[in-house]
Amino acid sequence: MSKTENSLIPADDIAKAGGIMEVRRQEALLKTGALQNAILNSANFSSIATDAKGVIQIFNVGAERMLGYAAADVMNKITPADISDPQEVIARAKALSVELGTQIEPGFEALVFKASRGIEDIYELTYIRKDGSSFPAVVSVTALRDAHNVIIGYLLIGTDNTARKQAEEALVKAGALQSAIFNSANFSSIATDAKGVIQIFNVGAERMLGYAAADVMNKITPADISDPQEVIARAKALSVELGTPITPGFEALVFKASRGIEDIYELTYIRKDASRFPAIVSVTALRDDQSVIIGYLLIGTDNTARKQVEAEQKKLDQRLRDQQFYTRSLIESNIDALIATDPSGFISDVNKQMEALTGCTRDELIGAPFKNYFTDPERAEAGIKLVLTENRVTNYELTARARDGKETVVSYNATTFHDRDRRLQGVFAAARDVTERKLLDQVLQESNAELKIAMSVAEKANLAKSDFLSSMSHELRTPLSAILGFAQLIESGSPQPTPSQKRSVDQILQAGWYLLELINEILDLALIESGKLSLSLEPVSLAEVMQECEAMVEPQAKKRGISVSFPKFEVSYCVKADRTRVKQILINLLSNAIKYNKLDGAVVVDCIAILPGRLRICVEDTGEGLSPEKIAQLFQPFNRLGQEANAEEGTGIGLVMTKRLVELMGGVIGVESTVGKGSVFWIEMNLTAQRQTSDDIAQPPALAQAPMHADAQLLTLLYVEDNPANLMLVGDLIARRTDIRLLSARDGKSGIEIALASRPDVILMDINLPGISGIKALKILTETPATAHIPVVALSANAMPHDIERGLEAGFFRYLTKPIKINEFMATLDEALKHSQTTSGHATKEQHIS
Repeated sequence: MSKTENSLIPADDIAKAGGIMEVRRQEALLKTGALQNAILNSANFSSIATDAKGVIQIFNVGAERMLGYAAADVMNKITPADISDPQEVIARAKALSVELGTQIEPGFEALVFKASRGIEDIYELTYIRKDGSSFPAVVSVTALRDAHNVIIGYLLIGTDNTARKQAEEALVKAGALQSAIFNSANFSSIATDAKGVIQIFNVGAERMLGYAAADVMNKITPADISDPQEVIARAKALSVELGTPITPGFEALVFKASRGIEDIYELTYIRKDASRFPAIVSVTALRDDQSVIIGYLLIGTDNTARKQVEAEQKKLDQRLRDQQFYTRSLIESNIDALIATDPSGFISDVNKQMEALTGCTRDELIGAPFKNYFTDPERAEAGIKLVLTENRVTNYELTARARDGKETVVSYNATTFHDRDRRLQGVFAAARDVTERKLLDQVLQESNAELKIAMSVAEKANLAKSDFLSSMSHELRTPLSAILGFAQLIESGSPQPTPSQKRSVDQILQAGWYLLELINEILDLALIESGKLSLSLEPVSLAEVMQECEAMVEPQAKKRGISVSFPKFEVSYCVKADRTRVKQILINLLSNAIKYNKLDGAVVVDCIAILPGRLRICVEDTGEGLSPEKIAQLFQPFNRLGQEANAEEGTGIGLVMTKRLVELMGGVIGVESTVGKGSVFWIEMNLTAQRQTSDDIAQPPALAQAPMHADAQLLTLLYVEDNPANLMLVGDLIARRTDIRLLSARDGKSGIEIALASRPDVILMDINLPGISGIKALKILTETPATAHIPVVALSANAMPHDIERGLEAGFFRYLTKPIKINEFMATLDEALKHSQTTSGHATKEQHIS
């Protein structure tokens, strides 16, 4: 062997092969030039060789096939950078500049910089074909060096690694081709003898498969590092394809190549550590000068990334198919006739409903003018143009005409649609059959007058109901006011009543207050049923409310010997509710628990946070309990369950009221009961983070009654009231005060006259007065400078919530309801007198100034 020939074999390959026989086999392979022929003539890889400046010198058939250029188009004319994506070349130059810490110019230098520094390089790059189209490629770059290690050019091998005869001869003379291929770590190159025993196992094969060359050379065939099931399957498939039996094993891997057929296939390689990876293998038969096969060359690339991409692409394709199916299903399931047109108004797609509307098939409709299927083609065409101008149209009425002449009135709603680059594609429209709606419109128009009449009647009925409730409240409270007022006077009068009188007065008061409670419950229920009960929802402190309830039920519990225990609040709970109504609910539950409890029984109140933002309040008693049948009827109006045996008083609407109030405040109510053990009534309400205690609520200041001196000036109270009993009651109450004199008037007009003449310190005003009402009289008084400063307190049997609200809005200082509660009445009177003394001083001063 000559020195020149020997220089073609790298020393590392000789060392790995080991032994004289191995050297001779490699010499035989190289001598025949079979290896270079196999690589350079493969159409599966592009091989581009340049001179040191990057000008293309070799452009193989694989490159021609991939890029569409003839070799003559590019050789000695351009560099590989000229057929690469310029933006990617710039980006690669920037990235390498940062990575290697040196400035690299965009262009060919960026493609070969690492190889020029002796660094094996592989990267992804987009090639641009002669026709302007582009494709991604994986490029392996190796510097070509002469015998003195001077770079004489570069070799860029793409994924299709075919070499031209011209490139083979030029690179073999330079002694660089073998080094470029066998020293590449990016491709596995495995050469075998004719029987398949591995003779060459390059660094790329070592890297991919984990074997050292010495592990496999002269020991195994490539079939031994391939998936055995795939090898068997390939043998079977080729046997069928070629009509000849092929034995599973190495023969199956090279059979086509042995018959002169260029072969490339997918195969799973098995690494030394038993892990696997997919590979694309190109097989070429190596022949001597007499064309006798002396071995085979198997060049493989790791196909893992492509497999992953393919798997992702399959998923995307499936998602796209699913989306298309989903979209089509939506279109076909729509109750409207759906139509897509191009900007010119020609139909591009329809659904089944459009076929039914027109009596035409989808094939007949697609490509036809949209306007052809309507009774007024010009209006239909104008609808398309309107969409194109305004981007959308709604409730545009058209009449569709089917093939059989049937006409259908439709509501046309449409919008434009565009591609992802916002280029107009056409109009998407929905046509809904509104024939029935048109008929309904006519019916509605005809019945509209009747409906207005009915609404007017209902409104009048509601007003009449409200007036009736207000009147009932007034008429019931007026006599009660006298009964309860005089009874309170007797109870607290001097001399004290006898024990017998005391029992009688107690019975009168008990019956009177109970009757008032019933009136309030019935009126509240009526308000709820009519939807007119107003609630003021705000944060309410449960600790405060519980404390007030405890004081209110204590006397009732003591009479029956019932112990009542309330929770000790370690955490401040606030519920979003109407404070007055929460007290009403709890008092109702507590009163029932005491009323229907056994003597010397117990009532336990507890609070439990059950869910985030939710609180349960439980009232447990030790009474007789309720059966499931009775519980089922418990919240029905006027149901007096349990009261028959105990002869307890009640209308049977207390729990109904409680239930409705709880629900109006967003809560729920329930009961759990065991016959013989007792019941637990519970309500659940919404918690709020804000806190409101009794300190936060505007309270009238506590007024201490100043001692009266003998020479002190008397204060004047004017009471305008037409009911003699109420006049007598207030007169008796004021008679207990030595600091107040009482004036009275029987109607609003005389009340105004007396107020102007006597300038009272406080005026007490009824609402329902003969002549002008109390509200009208108040307006006159406040508009008259001489009386505008006098506080006017309403005392009325109009006790509905809207009555009180209306009175306060009218300007009353306070609004008291009948029957009179003496303590409340006296406290309000003292407050008004104190306010009067303050404001009258300012009024006097202003009069002096004027």
